[in-house]
Amino acid sequence: MTRSTAAHPQMSVEDFEELAKAAPEGVRLEFINGRVHAKDGLSVEDFEELERRAPETVRLEYAHGKLEVKPMPDGNHRSILMWLLRQCMQHRPDLDLVPESGIKAEAYRKGRARADATLTPVDHFVGHGEWSTTDGVLMAVEITSHDRDTDRHDRVDKPVGYAEAEIPVYLLIDRDHHTVVVHSEPKNGRYRQTPSYPWGATVELPPPVGITLDTEQLKKYAD
Repeated sequence: MTRSTAAHPQMSVEDFEELAKAAPEGVRLEFINGRVHAKDGLSVEDFEELERRAPETVRLEYAHGKLEVKPMPDGNHRSILMWLLRQCMQHRPDLDLVPESGIKAEAYRKGRARADATLTPVDHFVGHGEWSTTDGVLMAVEITSHDRDTDRHDRVDKPVGYAEAEIPVYLLIDRDHHTVVVHSEPKNGRYRQTPSYPWGATVELPPPVGITLDTEQLKKYAD
């Protein structure tokens, strides 16, 4: 059964107050119905400065010109990420699965996404700043959270943003639907292939990833 997330705010009032105090000059934030908004809009530059100043308990993203809050991971979320890390290390020791990757997504690299993980060549991000271009990123990974904005963020916005940035594969591990969705073949801002597999299935991640996932263990993390 899918857990109801309708009443979950993006952050606590205390975290919002800290974020608002830390906001750079000219950035005015408001907290309405559990969501954070920039009153006068937000440029990429203002977002990056706000993100640098944000408290450690707040993770921010910038999607389609709007400020977004990424939920903090819970125990099952972290366990799923470690499961995937072990699978990737076993099959592709030449690659790194890098958690909490800040990448420049969307068309013209106007978006700022904090992917749950990215799959890259070893040491790919050496020398990079907080937000990296997606050149050389083979796969982006998102694991859904029990949050009211998950449907829009992970199932709608992220496929568009990652496809526009031409990331070859976007792997969505969906905890609400108990599925693994493999997005591939980006073209014109959309992934042309999006097969979905139930937890427990054998999942082939297409080139350039080339990894076969045994997802039986995901059943342990159903909640």
